[in-house]
Amino acid sequence: MNTQDKPVTSYLEAPTRTVTANGVTFAYRELGPKGGIPVVFFVHLAATLDYWDPRIVDAIAADRHVIAFDQRGVGATTGEVPDSVEAMAEDAYAFIKALGFDQVDVFSFSLGGFVAQALIAAHPDLVRRLVLTGTGPKGGKDIDKVAGLTYLDILKATVTRSDPREFLFFNRNAAGKRAAKAYVARTTGAHTEVQDAPMKVKGFQTQLGAIKKWGRGTPHDLSRLTQPTLIANGDHDRMVPSVLSEDLHRRIPGSELIIYPDSGHGGVFQYHEQFAPVAAAFLNR
Repeated sequence: MNTQDKPVTSYLEAPTRTVTANGVTFAYRELGPKGGIPVVFFVHLAATLDYWDPRIVDAIAADRHVIAFDQRGVGATTGEVPDSVEAMAEDAYAFIKALGFDQVDVFSFSLGGFVAQALIAAHPDLVRRLVLTGTGPKGGKDIDKVAGLTYLDILKATVTRSDPREFLFFNRNAAGKRAAKAYVARTTGAHTEVQDAPMKVKGFQTQLGAIKKWGRGTPHDLSRLTQPTLIANGDHDRMVPSVLSEDLHRRIPGSELIIYPDSGHGGVFQYHEQFAPVAAAFLNR
């Protein structure tokens, strides 16, 4: 094998590629050994390719082909941001099929977890194994309040010249502040290639509207979800309340639940050293 054939093993070194489906040119990055079923990463509100924590991505890509992508209208992907989670799921389906895959595993966080659930509801045979982190079910209590909380924390971040994720994802105690600074450092300007385009305000507002609709929507029958599912969160998630992770666990047959102590929405990032190997082992079963 020459060096050009060796798989990329670091997310921060993964080149950005494109593929077109349904008139949308999707930007994506891939790493890890190709072959078999890939793990597709579904990202959170207002996030581009640059927002994934390499500590988690690289751990899973050690043994698996990993793909992360920008949703329609986000980052370097063309088009307008969809106004519903279900439309985002159809975009994800088109993207996955354009890459030639009939089955994938999904790792999702926050809004990405909503999209993953909508994708499975519409295309149940596409997803083999599922990881849901910092997320909740359709119609989940208080999900529709995310917009108000998000704007408040963005204001706090602006006043303190901080990254909004420090407030949105982490507790504001000593441990949370340390974890927040480390996470932001790992995910800000670290990619070796050109940085992804930032989220536009209009698209951000459209995503918030889609989240509100999801929170007020008719719940899915999650008892029909047959995929092995790993659910994880912090014990003090203000964005998507932690009780909703427990609700998912009760409703998804055979699911596994991890709740990390003294942590918030980004609990899996605060506890990446513990969580990454667990997630990798689950996806490799």
